[in-house]
Amino acid sequence: MTGAANPVRGEAELRVAGVALVLRPSFEALVAAEAELGPLFALVERAAAGRLGLGEMVALFWHCLKTPPEGLTREAFAEGVAQAGLAAATPVLKALLGQILAGR
Repeated sequence: MTGAANPVRGEAELRVAGVALVLRPSFEALVAAEAELGPLFALVERAAAGRLGLGEMVALFWHCLKTPPEGLTREAFAEGVAQAGLAAATPVLKALLGQILAGR
């Protein structure tokens, strides 16, 4: 989905290939991420220790996409996140992890 993220709703914005995508760590999104990545607290601990892999971060982002644009594949999304770089992804990761810990 394009548009501005609403931080009050726990949303974060990530630009991929010039398109602003809204990520929201809803219950459904976090359950799907946990099913793929394992317990969320372990994910947060890995991130805090600097041991979170790029694939794990992309998976979390993918599951938290509020509404993926039509035709966007996970592979294209992953490539776009990698091209944007860690400097662009880190604030989004921090926001999502903060929401996970806060339980919003």
